[in-house]
Amino acid sequence: MASPFLATPGKRVRLARTDPDHAAGLRDKDEAKTRLDADLERLRRLQRLLYADGGRALLVVLQAIDTGGKDGTIRHVMSGLNPAGCVVTSFKAPTSEELSHDYLWRIHRAVPAKGMIGVFNRSHYEDVLVVRVHDLVPRKVWKARYRQINEFERTLTENGVTILKFFLHISKDEQARRLRDRIRDTSKNWKFSEADLAERKLWNRYRAAFEDAIHECSTPWAPWYVVPANKKWARDRIVARIMVECLEGMRLRWPKPKADLSRIVIR
Repeated sequence: MASPFLATPGKRVRLARTDPDHAAGLRDKDEAKTRLDADLERLRRLQRLLYADGGRALLVVLQAIDTGGKDGTIRHVMSGLNPAGCVVTSFKAPTSEELSHDYLWRIHRAVPAKGMIGVFNRSHYEDVLVVRVHDLVPRKVWKARYRQINEFERTLTENGVTILKFFLHISKDEQARRLRDRIRDTSKNWKFSEADLAERKLWNRYRAAFEDAIHECSTPWAPWYVVPANKKWARDRIVARIMVECLEGMRLRWPKPKADLSRIVIR
């Protein structure tokens, strides 16, 4: 499941040539739900193993253009996990305190502890995306951040944090449909912002920034996956399957008891 969506290190991704409607071999929504349910059950068991093992952590990074489905992915894939072992962090515009430190300071503070799954809704990649598109820092500053991010992520992986990075890829037409839906559906009105329309005008600039970030920062130790996300049911199943395969690859085992349980008698 993982390989068709893996951004191969060193190979440039062209998002305009990447099909956001790809269904990952799934026939329809019903088949996707059946497979997703099985993966989520497996994911719950693997989470318990990760928590019990206590020697490693999993960090899931979600990035997308506006309406790309980060919240939906968290709701459908992560909501079944035990909240005692899973922490979701949403990164908004930096606070004054955060701006008084280097841009990775707030990120490092949110990295999951060993035994935990951490999910980033947006991440340190905003500092090579938004700041680039809106010219918030000079080019030489954001270009240097690719190297800094790779070194940061390598440090994390060498210290027991496995990193999965997902770019949720939607088309411009799909974004328009989702924005219209936010206007029509009163239960979604609160999600609509006129700022989204301003950002939409920068579509091509964002696409170029995402392509460069994926190209520069998909590494053997922290790969990017480009997930087709027009079909939400396919998106959810792809993300869940990759997470399952990643955790299975850790070959986690239940820890041995600290005492000889055969000698313990409870009266």
